Amino acid sequence: MLKLFDSSLRLCVVPLSVATIWVTVTNQQDNSDYGELKYSSLSGLKYMVCVSFISAIYALIAAVSSWIKRTVSKAWIFFLSDQIIAYVMVTSVAAAMEIYYLAYNGDREVSWSQACESYGKFCSKVKLAIILHFLALCCFLILAVISAYRAFSLFEPPCANFKEGDQERT
Repeated sequence: MLKLFDSSLRLCVVPLSVATIWVTVTNQQDNSDYGELKYSSLSGLKYMVCVSFISAIYALIAAVSSWIKRTVSKAWIFFLSDQIIAYVMVTSVAAAMEIYYLAYNGDREVSWSQACESYGKFCSKVKLAIILHFLALCCFLILAVISAYRAFSLFEPPCANFKEGDQERT
């Protein structure tokens, strides 16, 4: 049951990540006053696209390899890679959220105006991409917990009292 849930979550990441990539890469808006704004102009969005691509490929490979007998016993590989992907996705969500926050609110201290007033369609698509990417992140957070459970359940719990543990060995 847990194996099926694990694979299903991994397979859910793939369309979420692909949708994030598509929404972000096709996002551009032209404004007669300020010019054209593309995702490629913002490094945080490019980073989010790269992380989405990596997470989609990893999720697909991990879903397939979880059904192969030899790799199922490699719980530590899944544990480490799920943790790494989850943390990298957290950083990419944070980078994209920073861009969205600055575009929506501006920064008065450095005289940046609110870009979403002029580029409303662009900001809406960035918001959608962040939501999709965040949903993929939620899947990976759950996967990180599942893989941690699998990795650490391979071992016996430690003894509560060292003296009892020493007596059992003798």
